[in-house]
Amino acid sequence: MLDRISLILVIVGAVNWGAIGLFQFDIVSWLFGGQDAILSRIIYTVIALAGIWCVSLLFREREILTRTANDGDMNT
Repeated sequence: MLDRISLILVIVGAVNWGAIGLFQFDIVSWLFGGQDAILSRIIYTVIALAGIWCVSLLFREREILTRTANDGDMNT
């Protein structure tokens, strides 16, 4: 669950950086009262922590999910 939340926050951060790069528009600061507002700084910090957490995804072993015909689901 923490992985998914972190990934969502990283996507939010990527969209924000894309908006800054393309349009010079900071969505987070616009929504939460400017770059110096405490709420904006908290959001920036949470997104940064999520990005750091997602680095751990690069070093984890991948789980391989396999299905057989005996699973009863022939659509996959």
